[in-house]
Amino acid sequence: MSQPAPVREGTHAVFGNGTAHSRDQHSCLAAAYDPVTLPRLAATGVGPGWHCLEVGAGGGSIARWLAGRVAPGGSVLATDLDPRDLAPGPRLEVAALDVARDPLPEAAYDLVVARLVLQHLPTRDAVLHKLVRALKPGGLLQIDELDASYEPPLLTPDAEAEALYVRFLRAKTAALRAAGGDPHWGRKVPAALRAAGLTAIDVHLHIGVRHAQDPGLGLQLNHTRNLRDRLTEQGMTQEDLDRVGRLMQDPSFRAASSVLYSVQGRRPRRGRS
Repeated sequence: MSQPAPVREGTHAVFGNGTAHSRDQHSCLAAAYDPVTLPRLAATGVGPGWHCLEVGAGGGSIARWLAGRVAPGGSVLATDLDPRDLAPGPRLEVAALDVARDPLPEAAYDLVVARLVLQHLPTRDAVLHKLVRALKPGGLLQIDELDASYEPPLLTPDAEAEALYVRFLRAKTAALRAAGGDPHWGRKVPAALRAAGLTAIDVHLHIGVRHAQDPGLGLQLNHTRNLRDRLTEQGMTQEDLDRVGRLMQDPSFRAASSVLYSVQGRRPRRGRS
């Protein structure tokens, strides 16, 4: 199987890898969303002999899970713009890939997975078509993406704290949009998969309650540090970020999570996508 080209020098990501912040982010992502993503993948029937690709594999929890299911005869290729937080293993290869610019082999994979990746890419529609072409006829694509348009605070100590949390959410949305992302793209994924030529579109939604012990809120807390410079560009001060961080650690705090859309589609066995 051909390998993707290495990442080109000068490519940047909103969330970098190889730092304490990135490792914490990967841990929160896995704890918050693997309970949604992995059962969805299990329902595809992925098993011995399957060849799988994960784009934007981050810390590798999905790729490792897949690698444990594809023996004998299968393989998993885990890719990331910066793969330093990924480790190869049995049936698990790791490669650097800028999915917006680098080629992928066509009709090579039984299953392609991308979680919380495409919303960050200005060329997400073109990338989606590239992922579809990488599927074998009859292969499955799973895209898991957030829609952050609805995640209101529910219980805060006072109106000032509520306003601060809302301002943090708005600053984060603005920062991601400034980088070319679409934090509301999750709701658009089903139609995007259909427009890319996939059939048997299957949609699953997940929403929860954020609280101090919730890894999803832990991810928000991580972003006060991981996205500090981008958030200050959107008007948040370091004092604001410290205050909202303390708010999110308040045992009485509650907020609605964003909506995670887990969407699957199948490449037709005949014809082109």
